[in-house]
Amino acid sequence: MKRVIAIIALVLMPVAALASSGAGPKLESANIDLSNEAAIQRGAKYFVNYCMGCHSAQYVRYKLFTKVGLTEQQIKDNLIFNGSKVGALMTNAMPGEYAATAFGAPAPDLTLEGRRRSADWIYTYLKSFYTDPSRPTGVNNVVFPNVGMPNVLWELEGIKEPVYRYEVHEGGHMVAEFDSEAEAEAKAKELGGEARVEKVVDHFNPVRPGKMSAGEFDQVVRDLTTYLAYIAEPIKLERQRMGVWVLLFLVIFTVLAYITKKEWWKDVH
Repeated sequence: MKRVIAIIALVLMPVAALASSGAGPKLESANIDLSNEAAIQRGAKYFVNYCMGCHSAQYVRYKLFTKVGLTEQQIKDNLIFNGSKVGALMTNAMPGEYAATAFGAPAPDLTLEGRRRSADWIYTYLKSFYTDPSRPTGVNNVVFPNVGMPNVLWELEGIKEPVYRYEVHEGGHMVAEFDSEAEAEAKAKELGGEARVEKVVDHFNPVRPGKMSAGEFDQVVRDLTTYLAYIAEPIKLERQRMGVWVLLFLVIFTVLAYITKKEWWKDVH
């Protein structure tokens, strides 16, 4: 048994090391609730209005949303704008070649984005756009640097600019941070060797307000995240409910098996 535990620990050690290394931007907690049907409905509405012009969810049928409280007529009236049937897949009309020319790469299908990226990643990403005149679309993103996608939600959120901090790194560790690039460069020069300066977005300053307050926009992003997490694995809640019963069965079976074993072997011992 100890040998098995040791083998499992060795297998998981690289994963644990990666998780604790803090690589990449810090993600905010999306705190979504997949049992909230209203949130999924609102997220579907935002998706077809703001995302589906470029992205598709081509492995999902509109009819899926009858499982979260919408009638077929409500789906037709609120989610379908191209004459498709309720049983059709959620595709869009943008050719991949055009998207590659306009944005530098074809817009990816988002059906499995919730599983591929995680809800926290999507939530943080949608809130992390900022102005960057050096980029073709005029914006950049903290979570996805040099992203080709424009900030399609800017009218709701508003426009914000980054405020940077400058970190001095040496030997793989941050040794100091400054608000001024000149001070950071001076510190790196003082340390010499492999010391380098990293420019990091510290926070944002609003430049132009959007149509929504910060709280209202936060809810929009959470609804969109809930929608994307749901379509990536619609059966997840059912699977979790079934898992509880399976674990309960295994516990009862283990107890009964142990009692049976004791009864059969009592004469031997």
